[in-house]
Amino acid sequence: MKKLIAIAFILFISSMNAQVTFKPGLRAGAAFFTFSNTRSDYKTDFYIGGFGEIKLTKIYTLQPEITYTKQGANNVKTFIGYNENNGDVIVVNRNLKIDYVSIAMINKFTFPGGFQAQVGPTMDFRTSDNLLSEKSDIDLAFVAGIGYNIPSTGLTIEARVKKGLVDVIDSDYYGNNGNSNDYWLDDYNTNIGFQVGVSYAFGK
Repeated sequence: MKKLIAIAFILFISSMNAQVTFKPGLRAGAAFFTFSNTRSDYKTDFYIGGFGEIKLTKIYTLQPEITYTKQGANNVKTFIGYNENNGDVIVVNRNLKIDYVSIAMINKFTFPGGFQAQVGPTMDFRTSDNLLSEKSDIDLAFVAGIGYNIPSTGLTIEARVKKGLVDVIDSDYYGNNGNSNDYWLDDYNTNIGFQVGVSYAFGK
């Protein structure tokens, strides 16, 4: 019995090895981001990066990625002081940006017809920003999306949602009017946004 199990295991590993392929690739597109718990607009920018497509089975592919992504938010209400004459709060709208190098480990499931489900974690390292004060140089995030692989081209059209888990803004520097129902920035502000673009895997 043990010999049969061992033979079955060896055959299974051999069949897995026969199916495994690797393809490098590039991906790029538009990024639409804002900060959670803020009165702000989505910032439109771009992302670009590379990946390695490790196809383990007919359906499942493990896809490590390195991506440069420009994030942030537009028209963020920011407290800058009080009017000397009447004591009114002075608030301006600022366009904020945070640029990251993102390392992701995407699990990609490709179904008959070329449609895909994509999901996985990312670790983002801040490269630059224009914040008054940032809280963290690193963001942990989760992405989920869909794709469509165009047959015999290597091209895939992708759309993803990305949600950060780390508080990335020091909200004390942006102010609050004291009413929890009418905030400018709440205490917990994470990256949240969408990415729409294409990827290309080299090789047949």
